[in-house]
Amino acid sequence: MAPIIQIVGYKNSGKTTLITRLLEMFHAMNLRVAVIKHDVHGFEVDREGTDTYRHRQAGATAAAIVSPWRTAIVEERETPLAGLIGHFQAYDLILVEGFKREPYPKMVLIRSAEDEHLLTELSGVCAVVHREGEVPDPEKLKQAGLRCFERNDLDGIAAFLKQNVLG
Repeated sequence: MAPIIQIVGYKNSGKTTLITRLLEMFHAMNLRVAVIKHDVHGFEVDREGTDTYRHRQAGATAAAIVSPWRTAIVEERETPLAGLIGHFQAYDLILVEGFKREPYPKMVLIRSAEDEHLLTELSGVCAVVHREGEVPDPEKLKQAGLRCFERNDLDGIAAFLKQNVLG
């Protein structure tokens, strides 16, 4: 099974920024990384006028387009996280953005003290990433046995993930 780490936190906590910065580092290490992002607001990846868009407008509940370099599949249904993880087993690492309530190991991004409740409410929390100057309550971190990183400590975060997730 490919190793999995969830990057979770509230909106505007820096999840996407952290993931893209880690992706650049892991790509430089020749690691093949898959990303699964949860979007509670909905999204549209196809655009009007494309063949696949026309297929879906005509009633297809799933459409795929494949080239020698890329594959895209659009389905008119929600896919469980476990199914998506199963699809990405050939990768070196799977980064999951969101899906807070899923049981996989998590790094929690904390914007301020108001977010600290996530450290005890969520399962599988193994590390905390916080903004500079917004250090979470050290006693809570000690009690939970969590590693703590400033959000710009990319080398530290990557090293932690390599040791504890990638093995």
